[in-house]
Amino acid sequence: MMNPATPLGKKIRAERKRLNLTLEKLAELTESSKSYIWELENRPVVRPSADKITKIAEVFGVTVEFLLDDKRENSSESDTDKVFFRRFEQLDPEKKAKLKAILDVIDDD
Repeated sequence: MMNPATPLGKKIRAERKRLNLTLEKLAELTESSKSYIWELENRPVVRPSADKITKIAEVFGVTVEFLLDDKRENSSESDTDKVFFRRFEQLDPEKKAKLKAILDVIDDD
């Protein structure tokens, strides 16, 4: 029997397994139900909301674009950078200053 999973479903399963997350844990981290995550991984027509796909991408440390691009099988270094910069942009000014100080120390090496 053929697996009806979509490319998105296959990526979600692969990334979840790469991070050793159970269906339950991914559901908890994305404020979803276990059955919803299972359906994303296994059903051909489930379309997640933008909010859900964003939460899933954040948990995996990948971009939404990577998850939604059927032609890409692997996340790239530039995807990792985009995720980092999005997280950086959301930090409060005090945390941004701390991170900049850490980078200054690293750059001095």
